[in-house]
Amino acid sequence: MKTSRVSFTAALAAGAVLVLSGTAFAHVSVQPGEAAKGGYATINFKVPNERDNAATTQLEVNFPVDQPLTSVMPQDVPGWTVSVEKTKLDKPLTVHGKQINEAVTKVTWSGGKIESGRFQQFPLSVGKLPENVDQMVFKAIQTYDNGEVVRWIEEAKDGAAEPQNPAPVLKLTAAKGADHHDAGGKNADKNTKDEQHGHDRAAAEHGSDTTARALGIAGIVVGLGGVAFGVASRRRSA
Repeated sequence: MKTSRVSFTAALAAGAVLVLSGTAFAHVSVQPGEAAKGGYATINFKVPNERDNAATTQLEVNFPVDQPLTSVMPQDVPGWTVSVEKTKLDKPLTVHGKQINEAVTKVTWSGGKIESGRFQQFPLSVGKLPENVDQMVFKAIQTYDNGEVVRWIEEAKDGAAEPQNPAPVLKLTAAKGADHHDAGGKNADKNTKDEQHGHDRAAAEHGSDTTARALGIAGIVVGLGGVAFGVASRRRSA
């Protein structure tokens, strides 16, 4: 009896872990989770179906209006229809010398199905990404064929646990150009040091060569002096 109770408790705990793990990971997210500030990127909205008795038939992604993107281009997803909605900007943007008066505020995929136990990715090419913020929050709405609607719109707060229905977040990182510039500076310093070391080594080698030549000449002079002294000594003896 005791063994049966222990086994039942262990099974119950394992089941709870699986359920909690499934809940933690079964939400709409952005893949990859980060992109460079000020650039263009291809991102995917990953949508898992977390229901056993219904299929996902629509995904709506809302873009932050205070961080307008002038370029949002969806890639075709077989079996799905995509629509892109734009809104007029209160303050026009200038991109590549051209004035932009509207930006994308919503992208919706519909007509397809994500069956139970499956996921689907919806790709977008986006830009130009903001340079003055560290992240972009996209509020997503997932609709099932049984009429259920799940709103992935809750924003995480520092120091707090992850919300039950977190919104997809794209982290924005420093552009790699700055790192490249720093690396270039380091490489330049290294090259300068290597060059200086080369000059020092060449100077040392030149000095050693000059010393060797001087010693060689001195040896020759001493040798000649010895020969002359020998000749003179023989003449005196004769």
